[in-house]
Amino acid sequence: MPAAKLIFELSLLPETFAICRLAPDAIVPEWATQGRFFSVTRTSDELSVIAENALVPERLRTSVRWRVMKVHGPFDFSEVGVLAAIVAPLATAGVSVFTISTFDTDYLLVQCSQLRDALGALRNAAHTVHESETIS
Repeated sequence: MPAAKLIFELSLLPETFAICRLAPDAIVPEWATQGRFFSVTRTSDELSVIAENALVPERLRTSVRWRVMKVHGPFDFSEVGVLAAIVAPLATAGVSVFTISTFDTDYLLVQCSQLRDALGALRNAAHTVHESETIS
């Protein structure tokens, strides 16, 4: 028997974001922990920062103009296929995605230039996406 199709509700955050790569031993800058959404991840290879574009110093804007969609959670760690159900229609539509997972839920980052295609693909897959502002 095939598994039930997973359908999710997402919300588009209004801000535009930048994804930055800093040296692995860099001190976490103050601007990196400002705003209502940010992510700081350190590995032995890099310090990655996702922050509101307006907060990031111009010289550090490695990859700019991303939008964030929050998947409404929370989800149990044993739930299977959450990201697959959301990312698969985006891949089919040719939309590149950057994901962040937290304890309760997942966030998808999509380049602004692909946002319309992303929203269309998600809606065509029966997901609900709440927009916080007009898309340009």
